[in-house]
Amino acid sequence: MVHEAFNFPGFVANEDDSSNKDFEGDAEELPYLYSKPSHAARHFEELLEDGEQELYSGCTKFSKLAFLVRLYHIKCMCGVSDKTFEMILELLCDAFKHAKISASLHDAKRIIRKLGIAYKKIDACLNDCMLYQGSDQELSRCKRCGTSRWKQKTRRNSIVWINVVVKKNGKPQAAKVFRYFPLVPRLQRMFMSSKTSVDMLWHKKGPNSDGFLRHQRDGEAWKAFDRRYTHFSGDPRSVRLALASDGFSPFGNLSSRYSIWPVILIPYNLPPWSCMKPSSFLLSMINPGPKMPGNDIDIYLQPLIDELKQLWGGVDTYDASEKKTFKMHAALMWTINDFPGLGNLSGWNTYGGRACPTCNLDAESKRLTFSQKWCFMGNRRFLNQGHRFRQDRVRFDGKVEVRGPLVTLSGGDILRQLDNVHVKLGKVQTEAGKRARGQQAALQDESPCKKRSIFFELPYWEYNLLRHNLDVIHIEKNVCDNIIYTILNDSGKSKNNLKARKDLQLIGSRRELWPREDGKYPTVIFSMSNSQKDVFLRNLKIVVFSDGHSSNISCCVDLQQ
Repeated sequence: MVHEAFNFPGFVANEDDSSNKDFEGDAEELPYLYSKPSHAARHFEELLEDGEQELYSGCTKFSKLAFLVRLYHIKCMCGVSDKTFEMILELLCDAFKHAKISASLHDAKRIIRKLGIAYKKIDACLNDCMLYQGSDQELSRCKRCGTSRWKQKTRRNSIVWINVVVKKNGKPQAAKVFRYFPLVPRLQRMFMSSKTSVDMLWHKKGPNSDGFLRHQRDGEAWKAFDRRYTHFSGDPRSVRLALASDGFSPFGNLSSRYSIWPVILIPYNLPPWSCMKPSSFLLSMINPGPKMPGNDIDIYLQPLIDELKQLWGGVDTYDASEKKTFKMHAALMWTINDFPGLGNLSGWNTYGGRACPTCNLDAESKRLTFSQKWCFMGNRRFLNQGHRFRQDRVRFDGKVEVRGPLVTLSGGDILRQLDNVHVKLGKVQTEAGKRARGQQAALQDESPCKKRSIFFELPYWEYNLLRHNLDVIHIEKNVCDNIIYTILNDSGKSKNNLKARKDLQLIGSRRELWPREDGKYPTVIFSMSNSQKDVFLRNLKIVVFSDGHSSNISCCVDLQQ
């Protein structure tokens, strides 16, 4: 890995020896690597030594570097604490005197850090107003809300209570830290390996000509991007990325004070069967604190946007398969998220009567009085003009649907809607001093747009045909739950309940399902009897799926209850 990453056939003898011809040739091919020749050459020299040094005399399976990386990988995967890992290293050193094992955690991290997989720690405002970077790096207070940058604790003086900055080793501790994994080095590393550099050209080989959608390259959004930006699509090494976002608890404990909001980039150049996992492109981790409100995520996406702008212009990268340096370009094609995540990233308000970003301002919504939910009745407009449901008044809202499908708004149309939208980033404070969850200042035109998405800073984002995708897994899971519990007529989770029947009566739809005066309502044809439930659940109890296609659903079935 080290040999391929640095493209050196052997050991670098002396970085100060200007007469070394091999060194001069490599410096010409890799100018970005030798911007600081002493630093890069010294790290490479040390990595080579550790990679070629046997763990102990006669050991052929592990080198000093390989053993340390494997050991540190176990620490990360199993959640071993630093103190425990240090004690393990001390025990190994005592037990195997002749083995080349790091004596301390500090030494181990010093070696691993040279592989270039570190992240950047950026201090953030406690109220998510700004990042302390660039020209703001030396500030001690937020320039928007005035909150202190540092963690504080209260001490009682003889007369008053005072706030004291928390320090560690004489340095003040930040109240909130944002961890960002730089994107450019990891994309460069994919071309520095001879194997993955060939895989990065896979999407251009054997294009699909039968009209079936098997890969994102077969979609209209991909093809339209190619037609518009020929300088980008002309080089098959140009990288196309998708941004996937979702929330998870890293410690398996929802009560933990730490919160991680991961942002993962998926490179579409690689084949689907590639061993490169999307998790290797984790971009950001934010902790501590609760999940951020929708507008605050733009603060933490700014480092990514800056890198994407840099990648659009091109970054010098070494191609191990071609044995030369080229300008690597990369573009963000779209995002993939659940419905609340779509609101956070796109700026559209996904709550209320205009929650659908496709319908936009033309959404036809109705508030269900008894169920206390929003109902969207205009879905028949997407059917074919001759479809019988368009003329069906009884089973819907008593109207005939004659409208055609909606015209998809372009990026320019969305930007025009956002002309008068002004949003103040950070947590909103109420007059009483408490945070109003998810609230933003009311817009004069009552537009459902909460903000101007930060992705519009990218020069090509306005012209992308497809900017945001919904994660189908979330939707299918919710729909499946609702269908199963409704068919089983579960008293607590079925959607076929008294409130739904009263809403049907209020709308004037499906008279045969209206509730009676005594509060009872007729059964529907899809409700299972007890004997049918027994057959259905027994089949679920014994069903066997292929590995990875389903959870162990048999454990979820209780035949007695």
